[in-house]
Amino acid sequence: MPGRCGFTLIELLVVIAIIAILAGMLLPALAKAKTKGQGIMCMNNTRQLMLAWRLYVEDNGGRIPPAYSDNPANNSWTYGILDWNSSNRDNWDVTNTLMKGTIWGYTGKTQKIYKCPADQFMTKGGTPRARLRSNSINSWVGMHDGKPTWFGNSPPWRMFLKETDFVEAANTWVFVDEHPDSINDGFFCTDMKPAPNLAGAVLPDCPASYHNGACGFAFADGHSEIKRWVDRRTKVPVKRGDYQPGNQANNKDIEWLWSKTTQRLN
Repeated sequence: MPGRCGFTLIELLVVIAIIAILAGMLLPALAKAKTKGQGIMCMNNTRQLMLAWRLYVEDNGGRIPPAYSDNPANNSWTYGILDWNSSNRDNWDVTNTLMKGTIWGYTGKTQKIYKCPADQFMTKGGTPRARLRSNSINSWVGMHDGKPTWFGNSPPWRMFLKETDFVEAANTWVFVDEHPDSINDGFFCTDMKPAPNLAGAVLPDCPASYHNGACGFAFADGHSEIKRWVDRRTKVPVKRGDYQPGNQANNKDIEWLWSKTTQRLN
């Protein structure tokens, strides 16, 4: 009987089916591993931002830089207004944005730490470009040129304008990954006016959910963590357009955000 060579069609189909099954089992695990790796890199980036921010504060008598300012003379942590327009230089020109910020010289002039590695979204129109920044700063940490604005009142809520204002540094976040549609200026607005009334919860700016429905935060004591959101309204799909807050009544994620943003004055 002549020797057999090659595969029959049935055998080939069986092999293909086995490969497909194995791929179906392995690919989700690989995707989760990739996301976990990005989360670790994200926390490393925000820790480095926190270190740069703290070095600036220590070199300036404990004074905290504004979270937002229109005037470069006021020493905001960064400048520029991000959007989705490729022609807007603030999206990609480091000289007009990050380099004007007070902490740039303390970062080792490293652009990549201002951005979560999971943010792969590009601008629209003309030549698509990656934006420079996905991190924003807590609006209560430095405020708008050190003054209360529409997003909250002090009192009864504590403003952080100097290092000694922190009473719960490990429980007060400074940097956050902001949602790609929500991010624009350098600060993340958390409206404390209705707290703790969840029926009146609002979300004027939205956190990101890059990491399987979770977001990166860096805290005033220097540690970073990933927070997983539990309410689907916090995990807003990216549309590369204007952010629409929507109804946020009874959103437990906002309750957590309030608890980590500022504290009531004694």
